[in-house]
Amino acid sequence: MEPDNDSTYLLEGDNSAYASASGLVVPVVTRSGEEPGNTGQSAGATRISGVSIQHTPATKLWFGQVHNDAGFRSVPHHHGEAETGGFVLSGRARIYFGERYEDYIDFSEGDWVFVPPFMPHIECNLDRNKPLKWMTCRTPENLVVNLPEVPDEELLDWVSRP
Repeated sequence: MEPDNDSTYLLEGDNSAYASASGLVVPVVTRSGEEPGNTGQSAGATRISGVSIQHTPATKLWFGQVHNDAGFRSVPHHHGEAETGGFVLSGRARIYFGERYEDYIDFSEGDWVFVPPFMPHIECNLDRNKPLKWMTCRTPENLVVNLPEVPDEELLDWVSRP
């Protein structure tokens, strides 16, 4: 769309579904320390919601922070139909995937990751002494389907990691 000569902004589309009780459409802020923790969880991975259907007008987006304690890994799980994007804020991560979780990819602070829908995986903190913290975004919501546990010894290079 070409800008108007008088610099008037023309709204394309209807965002009235996001209007507050006063009728005004405004940003919604979730204050630090007030993030709800009542979101889908997997043992070994704690998810805290920053933007979600549970506490904002968002209907097609989940955006939050995930923590893995030092040396811990999640149980096997997938995120249903949700596409997932992640960004490592601090720490060293590993994701196991594939049949019987025989494949893995390592990444660290500043790296981005995309996890396709319905892909079983295990999220790991490679560091035995420091927590792993990352931001995660999903569409349409934070779907979590936990799967049967896999012993540590069956994960290639997990028990023997430095």
